Amino acid sequence: MTTRTITADAPIGIFDSGVGGLSILRHVRALLPHEHLIYAADSGFAPYGGKPEAVVAERSLSVARFLAGQGAKAIVVACNTATGAAVKLLRESLPELPIVGVEPGLKPAAAATRSGTVGVLATELTLASAKFLHLRDQVADASGTRFLLQPCRGLVDQIELGDLGATAILEMLRGYVTPLLDAGADTLVLGCTHYPLVQASIERVIAEHGAAGVTLIDTGEAVARQVARLLDAGGLLRAADAQAPARVAGWTSASATALASAFNSLIGIDPPVSETAFAAPSTLEHI
Repeated sequence: MTTRTITADAPIGIFDSGVGGLSILRHVRALLPHEHLIYAADSGFAPYGGKPEAVVAERSLSVARFLAGQGAKAIVVACNTATGAAVKLLRESLPELPIVGVEPGLKPAAAATRSGTVGVLATELTLASAKFLHLRDQVADASGTRFLLQPCRGLVDQIELGDLGATAILEMLRGYVTPLLDAGADTLVLGCTHYPLVQASIERVIAEHGAAGVTLIDTGEAVARQVARLLDAGGLLRAADAQAPARVAGWTSASATALASAFNSLIGIDPPVSETAFAAPSTLEHI
């Protein structure tokens, strides 16, 4: 087993089944602007949401090991589906690294709702995972909140195509969001990291419905704060006065051109992007 010394100058690794995790990278970069970042988009294997949990767990471990092999000092599982299926496995397999997962924001939603009814938009696998269902039951029992679970079949695929204003996305969202509003939900949880990327379309559907004061819950900022806490606790925060500027690099199991375009259009940066099969490398290299 290869061992290495983890230093504060090492990058933070972030991965998702596709471009959705850029919504998390955006928050991490805003909170920790001096940190190096590696983003891995497993677009060649996307979407995770329609695959068996064991398959997603195995694939997530391959991507996480790849990021560890690139020298990551921490790994953010920027995918609700992968978190539900694999975060326990990743922590057991990579005990030397802080592993931060994401989960639908049921607790803040329960605190925000006035009607007591919350809609949860997520992938089928996320909503069926034992981790999510345990969280749902725990929060519902403690708060009395009624959670309406809405699987959003096909939405991740459409978002991955890159046209966030597409009519197909708007029509899907009408089909998924409207029944939740009809049922009295005044708070909607964006339970997939892809969904904040189409928040404008979600807000349009809410406006069309005539619903007032609907709260959208996105946990990206909370994830970034957790990353900062863990790095600080481990003495791994990169110095703000570091001589070398912070760098971002992207890897994808599909088209480098497509990921580069997503970086540019979604968060306004143009980092180097490479293609890979996400097999863990035999040597450890920093970006």
